[in-house]
Amino acid sequence: MQLDGLDHANLRCRPQDLPAALAFYRDLLGLAEGPRPAFDFPGHWLYAGGRPVLHLAARDSVAPPAGPSPGASFEHIAFRARGLPDVKAMLAGRGVSYAEAPLPGFPLHQLFLTDPFGLRVELTFDMNEPSNQG
Repeated sequence: MQLDGLDHANLRCRPQDLPAALAFYRDLLGLAEGPRPAFDFPGHWLYAGGRPVLHLAARDSVAPPAGPSPGASFEHIAFRARGLPDVKAMLAGRGVSYAEAPLPGFPLHQLFLTDPFGLRVELTFDMNEPSNQG
């Protein structure tokens, strides 16, 4: 087997929480809403770079799947991003708090935000990219 990368993440929420999820992931972060199969439950597929990277699945029950270990959990989801100075200005203009974390020894700069459900979201900027230099 050969893995070529991470395909997508699936965020399960209650149907009434879909607007908050869309406001954060589509409207704030800029993921594009795109085609989604005709499932029998509400949801959205959000795209980056032409690929569906985040699936929003709305279910009345949002209990976690059976079997997670109490000693481990996924800590955050990360997106590659561009335009660090503009993103910081946009977040400040909207009153969205974030933490910054430059990576020592790597040309990467991270911003950490919290989504409406309390999940951590990382935005990773390659500082070799001209649009990330301020």
